[in-house]
Amino acid sequence: MSKSLYVGNLPWSATESDVRNAFEAYGEVMSVKLIEDRETGRPRGFGFVEMDDQGALEAVQALDGTDFDGRNIKVNEAKPREPRPRW
Repeated sequence: MSKSLYVGNLPWSATESDVRNAFEAYGEVMSVKLIEDRETGRPRGFGFVEMDDQGALEAVQALDGTDFDGRNIKVNEAKPREPRPRW
């Protein structure tokens, strides 16, 4: 099984490779997705990391609130996406 983690307050300079390297110390990383603004293509400062269950638990405990390139990142288990109303 795997868990999806929310990673927030990332510096805009962070790359998927940077994030992957930080999380691989705690377990197998299946994917990293940093979210970009649809209109400008600029990073929005958050993303998602999918990794093995045990590694995810360890990563949350070890990385939540720690310094990542000058910013204190927020790491927790991602919540399911709320359905958005269609207009």
